[in-house]
Amino acid sequence: MRSKDSGHHSRRDLMKGAALGAGALLGGVGVNPMMAAAIAKEAGRSSKPLKAAFSNAGLQATWCAQGKQAAEYWGKLFNVEVTWFDGQLDAVKQRSAIDNMASQKWDFVAIQAFGIGTLTAPVNKMIDAGIPVIDMDTLIAPLESINIHTFIAPNNEFMGASVTQALVDAINGEGNIVMTQGALGHTGAQGRARGFHSVVSKFPKIKVLDEQPGDWDVTKVARIWEGLLTKYPKIDAAYFHNDDMALAAFKVMQAKGRTGIKIGGCDAMPPAIKAVQAGQMLATVRNPSCRIHGGAIVAGVSAVVNGEKTGAGIPKNIVADGPVVTKGNADGILWMEDQFLV
Repeated sequence: MRSKDSGHHSRRDLMKGAALGAGALLGGVGVNPMMAAAIAKEAGRSSKPLKAAFSNAGLQATWCAQGKQAAEYWGKLFNVEVTWFDGQLDAVKQRSAIDNMASQKWDFVAIQAFGIGTLTAPVNKMIDAGIPVIDMDTLIAPLESINIHTFIAPNNEFMGASVTQALVDAINGEGNIVMTQGALGHTGAQGRARGFHSVVSKFPKIKVLDEQPGDWDVTKVARIWEGLLTKYPKIDAAYFHNDDMALAAFKVMQAKGRTGIKIGGCDAMPPAIKAVQAGQMLATVRNPSCRIHGGAIVAGVSAVVNGEKTGAGIPKNIVADGPVVTKGNADGILWMEDQFLV
């Protein structure tokens, strides 16, 4: 018989594996079903159906849509019924959705906030009711100020810095660059901006032309880039806080015959990886949506079924990183993402 302590370490090791990027542990559609079932059993699959509520910034974003797919897959694996509350890429609409969520009873919830501080009151209401809350990708509130179960997120500064460095290298450390940001209240976007500035500040021959927020909205980004391409006859590189915005801007560049601009994105979604393969984008970096959303299922089940406690059975902050994607490794990354949904 397996001891209680060995089970505790197994679950902790599973979460550690998720944080380190073990695609076969927290995968998805392409994972071997027998392996997936074995992982679920070892991690403490619930013997009775659990009810979980999820929300992310907005399902218009491909990162969020992929995360929903992963959460629902892992929910079925762990005997969790997932109910979705779409943030609709709007802080006010997401707040209304989370107020609705907080009026109901759940075994656990997982939330990616559109902006820091926008959801604190309803989230605290759920925490006070004894519902474990898993924070995904961006802070609901500063960690020291809210009693969430765990926070699963990438190192956003690393993502911003690594792609910006690739862009700067491609233009030999001099020229005009643009950063199109996400939502300014999103702590992930704030980290990506810090990463961007940490690189460009080292290159005195780099000029930053514009840093407008695109708010993850591809229509807004298209308008922004129509204006930028008219205003600036020379743009050498552009860094975007997600791939959707990068590809929306590329369409505008194509229409205006400005495809010589080096483009970098974030998330490493399949369309962006294919754009890197085709030479339309220089680089992107994987923000592992599937491991973050799938990891939230594992963390929630462990809290409910096994009584995992923050800081003991599970860290308060789990870092889930992914690699930079360039033409040299794009084929392998796309294969991994297709096979394991990592």
